[in-house]
Amino acid sequence: MNTANYSNAYWLPFTSNRAFHKDPRIIVAAEDRYYRDDRGRKIFDGLSGLWTCGLGHGQAKISEAIAKQAQELDYSPAFNFAHPKAFALAERVTEFMPAGLNHVFFSCGGSDAVDSALKIARAYWRKQGLSSKTRLIGRVKGYHGVNFGGISVGGIVGNRALYGQGIEADHLPHTMTATNIFSKGQPSTGVELANELINIIALHDASNIAAVIVEPMAGSAGVIPPPVGYLQRLREICTQHNILLIFDEVITAFGRMGAKTGAEAFGVTPDILTFAKQVTNGVQPLGGVVVNDAIYQCFMEKSGMEHMIELPHGYTYSGHPIACAAGLAALDLLESEQMIERVKAAAPLFAEAWHGLKGLPYVADIRNYGLAGGLTLQARDGDAVVRPFEVMKKCWEKGFYVRSGGDTVQLGLPFTVEPKEIDALVNAIGESIQELN
Repeated sequence: MNTANYSNAYWLPFTSNRAFHKDPRIIVAAEDRYYRDDRGRKIFDGLSGLWTCGLGHGQAKISEAIAKQAQELDYSPAFNFAHPKAFALAERVTEFMPAGLNHVFFSCGGSDAVDSALKIARAYWRKQGLSSKTRLIGRVKGYHGVNFGGISVGGIVGNRALYGQGIEADHLPHTMTATNIFSKGQPSTGVELANELINIIALHDASNIAAVIVEPMAGSAGVIPPPVGYLQRLREICTQHNILLIFDEVITAFGRMGAKTGAEAFGVTPDILTFAKQVTNGVQPLGGVVVNDAIYQCFMEKSGMEHMIELPHGYTYSGHPIACAAGLAALDLLESEQMIERVKAAAPLFAEAWHGLKGLPYVADIRNYGLAGGLTLQARDGDAVVRPFEVMKKCWEKGFYVRSGGDTVQLGLPFTVEPKEIDALVNAIGESIQELN
């Protein structure tokens, strides 16, 4: 291994850079469900890239679509001009959405999709003549990307503390309770936690609240499925008080939940939905916001003269031609290869194996839904991060890539995972936990 090539010219994101440079973990190739590192070892991809590559790596149809598009049209301006594949992909995305979510605004990824959604929510109320409705409500342990809007409504302290004051926002409590530990799938208790939104409304009044944003299943905080009825109750309260409900589905859309979206999996339709990651199988950066008819028509009807811009917002790479080509190919594969059905079939096997780690030393909780899993480890000497970090490193040495995030070990299995791979991965995590002190 030539560590001389891994200089500190590259500042790694969301990484303990000092520790990394003492023990670099370098990926040089990928095929199907496996990475290859710079030592030539095969590494099972236990997180589907970064919740992105559920179809597996090296999908020829996606790379062929990218190559063809790069030759045909490598870039097209998105402001006042457009290209055919942006329209085609928008139509394709809406086919995966709940009924009524019919209008797609493209971004470059998940973080700016969230910021776009928050801006659209505030702007919508202004267009409606209700300019006081600006306050945003997120949730403790929520993750909504790393831009200032996202970290403001997000509720992971490590992503917020270093940067000082963000956008003014309030937060619902999380749904991880003592009665919910070791739940398989959705916890049966905790629906009443949604009623905390009523208290926030009582404090600020609905006339000042623009939107509530939640992940249908919290992902980056460690895979936290919603209690049965919880999202339905949030929907009821938002509707009753004329507040927009935003689902951040950057992780949960396009198959991960064993459904087209988290909204479909849990039977709740938001007003606005964000997506990214799996839409291109992680091969190209792309995200977006999907809004309902009422929101879109409001902008179209209340923006003055026809030549005026309805939404003064967008990105240089919004709906990039190559990203759109990748998205079209990825969504075609998701459907033609029956990937959602494969997730449904594999999910019970994964749940059984994953919860088999209950009773190991330091294991405080295990959670799962679809092909996503989170395992919480007890802190060591007040440090909640160190044990998951050590498990991640130990698993890497055993030939498995998993994520450590805060006090959790996280999995997002490829949609094509085989039962023997589930067993091998879970066994490696179990062995790594037993090696801890």
